[in-house]
Amino acid sequence: MPELLGDSARGGEFALVRLRVVGDRIVDADADGLEHPLRGLTLLEAAAVGGETLAVDALANAIGPAFRAAARPGRVAVAMSGGVDSAVALVRAGPEAIGVTLRLWLDPHGPDAERACCSPAAVLAARATCHALGRPHVTLDLREPFRRAVVDPFVRAYGRGETPNPCIRCNGGFRFARLLAFARRAGAARLATGHYARIVRHRGRRLLARGADPVKDQSYMLARLAPEALDRVWFPLGGQSKAETRAEAERAGLAAARRAESQEACFLAGGDYRDFLARRGLPDADGPLVDERGRELARHRGFWRFTVGQRRGLGVAAAEPLYAVATRPRTNTVVVGPRRSLAATSVRARGRLHVPVDRVEARLRHRGASVEATVRPTDRGFELALVEPVFAVAPGQAAVLYEDDAVVGWGVISSAGAA
Repeated sequence: MPELLGDSARGGEFALVRLRVVGDRIVDADADGLEHPLRGLTLLEAAAVGGETLAVDALANAIGPAFRAAARPGRVAVAMSGGVDSAVALVRAGPEAIGVTLRLWLDPHGPDAERACCSPAAVLAARATCHALGRPHVTLDLREPFRRAVVDPFVRAYGRGETPNPCIRCNGGFRFARLLAFARRAGAARLATGHYARIVRHRGRRLLARGADPVKDQSYMLARLAPEALDRVWFPLGGQSKAETRAEAERAGLAAARRAESQEACFLAGGDYRDFLARRGLPDADGPLVDERGRELARHRGFWRFTVGQRRGLGVAAAEPLYAVATRPRTNTVVVGPRRSLAATSVRARGRLHVPVDRVEARLRHRGASVEATVRPTDRGFELALVEPVFAVAPGQAAVLYEDDAVVGWGVISSAGAA
């Protein structure tokens, strides 16, 4: 008879839950502080039981690794972050919805972990939202897998002289893979999230597309999500604005209606990425800061502290503003030059094209404007010829390609420069 154990501790207090399970039903339980007994309940039913915070947290920790439920028509798994967007998505998903929250690794030295979308506080808020609506909630503790899959590659990319975007690796890769796997074992036909993106039919297949609200559109961050997965994904908020979502939450009486936005690059927990990289082992190594002809202008404490397009912190006085135009990891060198040296009209990226395309709108940075480009497929991705120069295109960032509103390709930028 399998036994499931879960514990939780906070502020010197401790709770322990012990469950004995046959199939997906609890046949015996040692669990104090819950609203009602667990014996005889399925794991799905137990995931909706409330009570004292520590006791419910311990119960969630016991259930999470083993959770399974028989398939049921209309059941939707909803990714819950504790914020207003996922709360409204949960309401839209109906009475058969089941909430799921990923607890991910956070820098223990970060100053503001509570605002992260995967913090212990976010887990509690997400669970409270589900239980207030009578919905079950499951927590998946993925701290170590997340660290290996997202955080460690982030550090390694900076060590190679790149400027990575960990949110794309997390959202379109790690997070959705784990959430879709959970939806299968939860017996849910679909996964819903609170992202502002849409799914459209374009060139004969389902593709990710921009959200209707251009201010909140999250298609860039989700661009890594494979089209093959989209038949099981639902973005219920993709056709509306954030203001409409908050108004809907207010009408539904949701506590999350006025909750603040979560952070990007959540694992930094509000800290500076340079301090984080130093703690993760990138060296404080003295090196030259040179102009484009190789003349040394100053010294620095590590090439990885600089990104393409950076102006502040160079420590150089010149007749015209200077910017970091390149870093050379092998020699620990930072190259600086005028803004015109940052202009790129050709970009190469490692990635994939979802449909054959010749001309696209390319977005080369999260907050950057789109630029028209022609596309040439390569063995490992594609090359873009930009119709007008784009400044400070950084290796490691994502190139996301749009035709109309549909995402027709994406890749990680490997190089950029003049055609």
